[in-house]
Order: sequence, then C-alpha cells, then structure tokens
Amino acid sequence: MAVGTVPDIQDLPRRYGGRVTTFVVLSCITAGMGGVIFGYDIGVSGGVTSMDGFLSKFFPEVYRRMKGTSVSNYCKFDSELLTAFTSSLYIAGLLTTFLASSVTARCGRRPSMVIAGSAILAGSAIGGTAVNVSMVILGRVLLGVGLGFGNQAVPLYLSEMAPPLHRGAFSNGFQLCVGIGAVTARLTNFFTQKIRQGWGWRVSLAVAAVPGGLLTLGALFLPETPNSLLQQGRDKRRVRVLLTRIRGVSDVEDELEDIVAANSDKGNSSRGLQMIVTQRQYRPQLVMAIMIPFFQQRPFRRGA
Repeated sequence: MAVGTVPDIQDLPRRYGGRVTTFVVLSCITAGMGGVIFGYDIGVSGGVTSMDGFLSKFFPEVYRRMKGTSVSNYCKFDSELLTAFTSSLYIAGLLTTFLASSVTARCGRRPSMVIAGSAILAGSAIGGTAVNVSMVILGRVLLGVGLGFGNQAVPLYLSEMAPPLHRGAFSNGFQLCVGIGAVTARLTNFFTQKIRQGWGWRVSLAVAAVPGGLLTLGALFLPETPNSLLQQGRDKRRVRVLLTRIRGVSDVEDELEDIVAANSDKGNSSRGLQMIVTQRQYRPQLVMAIMIPFFQQRPFRRGA
C-alpha cells in the first residue's frame, strides 16, 4: 500500500469568487480599443503610402519612380523622407514607452489611457488634414505617442480587471483587438483608394480617431483597477468596495489580501523576470512572447 502525504491547505491555490459581470465586459471592451488602435496604425501606413494622391502630394519623386518601369520596386520606394514617415510611429512609440511605464505605475492605468486616446485623436486630426510633409510626420509621431502609452496601460488594465479564472482569455483579447485593427486598416484602405479625387488617404489616416475617441471617452468614466489604487496608496476599504462591484460578489477578501501582498512585495517584479528568463520550465512562454510580436509586426508594404 502506497503511503502518500496530504498537502498543506496553505499550499493549495486559492479560488477567488466572482464572475464576468457586465461592468467588467464593458470596461474591457473600451480598453480593447487600445489594441484596435495599435493594429490599425500598423496596418494603415502601407496602403496610404501606395496611394497616388498621397505620394503625388508629399513625395512626388517617389510617385514619379513608382509610375516608371525602368527601376525595381525597391528603388521606387527608396526615400529617406518616406521612411521617416513610416518609421516615426515606431520610434516615437519606443521612446514614449519609457515615460509611459513610469506614468502608468505612479498615476494609474486610466490617466495613461486618457493620454493615449488624446494623442491618437490629435495625430489623426493632424494627419487627416495635413497640407505638408511636416504635418503628416507630426501626426504619425503623435500616433506613436498614443501607442506608447496605450500599450503600457491597456494590457495591464485588461488583466487586472478580469476575474482571475479568465485573466488569460481577457489578456489575449488585446492581441485579438490588434488583429481586428489590422484587418480594419486593410479594408479601409481598400475602399478609400478607390476615391477618384485622390483624398482617400485622408480618410484612412483620420479613421484612427474612432477607436481613439472611444478609448478616451471610456477611460474618463471607467474606474481605476484595484491593483493600481493600492499601488497609489489608496484606502483599502475603498478598494474593497470597488472590487466587490467589479466581481459581482461580496466575498472578495482572499483576492484583496493577495493583491495587497503582491503590492507590498516591491521586489516581486524583478524576481519574476529573473525566473522567466532563467528557468527552463518557462522557456516556451518566453519564446512565444518574443516571437509572436516579432513575426506579427513585419512591414505591410514593399520598401516600408
């Protein structure tokens, strides 16, 4: 007869109460607009930079080469200025991320989402009404600023608002929204390039304001996450009331205690990163986390 040991009840994982409330769904749909913006802004530039009206107005030399037949496709789009337009979003987003991480940690997820949506609105307005190259590049830079803040705050907001049992599904919803945004950009470009007057590129650039506006408006009315409130030193009783409203149940003590414990452990994030990088059991997750964005964010146009 085999002899076994009974695990200590303290070693067993806790199962928190709570359900997917309408409040959580609406909050996460609004936050998911950040993913739609990300996918849209990545996907829209390839179609815009191949439209005759856009190239003839801002990049006439590229337009002349594109209409010619004596050079290769690479040489047609060989323009440092055009490359600056395409890459300015990524550079601005990368640089903004360092500031956004600090703002998101200190001020909360909602302020970062408001900043992201506002920058997207401004970038869309400037890009859609641009009359010179400086304006289209400035609009692109502002879109990058919005993406920098949005990509910091939105995934955190989704994971912290979602019930622990469904946290993985809600977090993956951000990636789904990125795909929706990219498909929307392709469809938008498909129809706007058919506008004979040549101003379809303005519509393509301006459409980003739709999810940007929804993100900004929603973030103004959404609550902050319980994790963020505790991180900012807010009263625990206030956090309990919010967590009760989010989860739709009155018994939230176990989850609240774990949130408090995680927030008080200042070295938890650095140890977690070390654990993911050094331990072999987490190697598949690490590889997938790197390779999925690597293959997804490829150029959407020749010469981009």
